[in-house]
Amino acid sequence: MDPRRLFRRALAVVGVLAGAIAINELAGKPLPLRWSIFRSAVGANMAKTGQVGDGREKAAVAYVLANARHGDLDDVIRVLDDFARNRRFLMNIGDEKGPILERAITRSAPKVLLEVGTYCGYSALRTIRAMPADARLFSVEISPANAAIARQIWEHAGVARRVTAIVGMLGDSGKTIDTLRRDYGFADGTVDFVFLDHTKSAYLPDLQRIIETGWLHPGTVVVADNVKWPGAPDYLAYMRANEASLWQTIEHEAHVEYQKLVKDLVLESDYLGARTS
Repeated sequence: MDPRRLFRRALAVVGVLAGAIAINELAGKPLPLRWSIFRSAVGANMAKTGQVGDGREKAAVAYVLANARHGDLDDVIRVLDDFARNRRFLMNIGDEKGPILERAITRSAPKVLLEVGTYCGYSALRTIRAMPADARLFSVEISPANAAIARQIWEHAGVARRVTAIVGMLGDSGKTIDTLRRDYGFADGTVDFVFLDHTKSAYLPDLQRIIETGWLHPGTVVVADNVKWPGAPDYLAYMRANEASLWQTIEHEAHVEYQKLVKDLVLESDYLGARTS
């Protein structure tokens, strides 16, 4: 992306957040919108390490271990929501958009699921709660530290055997894709569900990489979070341009996690399959 365009987008994000937070403060904080969200949006550390840089990810897992019942998936989700809503903002799908993800999984009843962007493992918990008992989730995460945190949380929730974290990225010249093929049996037509929640500018190129592998089949469902904010405009334009030819998409209007001022969009897309001449 053009650095000038990126800078303008960052300024716009800062402006929206600062204005929303100021209004919320003046109104007596009726909504859980905090400056920790602002810190997440502008922190340069995130691009380098996958973490905000203020220790919130480590604090989140410590909070779960101290407050959530061991082996209770629902309670771990509850405690993570409490942490993100009332203590420090976490960049996960959250309690408003999480049910959108769960409903998409319930509808499609997938057996093999691929998540791109693990962060602290929250969306994986919601995914596991909705997926069939014999299904398996594979979650790709660029940050080893985040993968370790997610594994701790999954272990505490009692679901570690149902999910595998793979440290890497789909755009690493084929290394992670080869790992998924070689070690985890990914092959033509084997992936039933994909969830995208990582670097927003990577949504479209990573989806195209997944299509090129041949792993998808007609009926595979792809869900993408944060399409409006921070925004994945190229991905949104691609889905709209290919509606009814390659994809059939539902656009779910929602809000950025844990507040009601900044609007967001979740895309739920059914793969129709590539046309053959």
